[in-house]
Amino acid sequence: MKKTASYPLYRLIKWLVRVFYPKTEIVGAEHLPPEPCVIVGNHTQMNGPIVSELYLPVERYTWCAGEMMHLREVPAYAYRDFWSQKPGWSRWFYKLLSYIVAPLSVCIFNNANTVAVYHDSRVITTFRESIRRLQEGASLVIFPEHDAPHNHILCDFQDKFIDLARFYYKKTGQALAFVPMYIAPALKTAYFGEAIRFDPAAPIAEERGRICAALMEAITKIACALPEHTVVPYRNIPKSQYPSNLAKEAYAYEKADG
Repeated sequence: MKKTASYPLYRLIKWLVRVFYPKTEIVGAEHLPPEPCVIVGNHTQMNGPIVSELYLPVERYTWCAGEMMHLREVPAYAYRDFWSQKPGWSRWFYKLLSYIVAPLSVCIFNNANTVAVYHDSRVITTFRESIRRLQEGASLVIFPEHDAPHNHILCDFQDKFIDLARFYYKKTGQALAFVPMYIAPALKTAYFGEAIRFDPAAPIAEERGRICAALMEAITKIACALPEHTVVPYRNIPKSQYPSNLAKEAYAYEKADG
């Protein structure tokens, strides 16, 4: 793992989070393949990265927005991605907060087990490091939601991360597995579903659509089969608006499934 001058501070922060954040039980670990894979989950705001760093039972690196690792880029990204949907009267506070958290963000994300994700010309570094980590025997954890509603459990997935499987197959001749994960903070549990295997013979555009659809369906099914609980959504909305896993959409989903 990379270490910066702030590594001792990171160790302290990680210890404090482990002490105060509820311990998360892992269910379905038998679905993880013996070889490196890509674990794909619901973001659940801060909960996904915390669970990934502290409780997953495999060596792993989590995809992290590269902007959160560079001091000058944190404020704009943090405000846009986390707090831009806050009520207008409070936005001045969150703009200020985005600058306050910048040094902490740089400390955490540059010392945790992360892979920086970029959407500009630097994207090639994201894929190169990801393939290197997989070849070293580590799995990757990706939270691919973006701000486009899918159902009451998830937002739609960005699909370009599926290209990892194409590059990995060219390097190793092995078909990469994608494992769905549903994180339920209210139940203090993370659940793994059955792996979905990349088909190297199929066109990559078809595989992006097929695998993303299968992952979103699997995560939704896991969530809807659990006891009633509050779902922590991708969007940073008021807690009073958080949905239940057994909302009307869930019953419609289950009925359509047969």
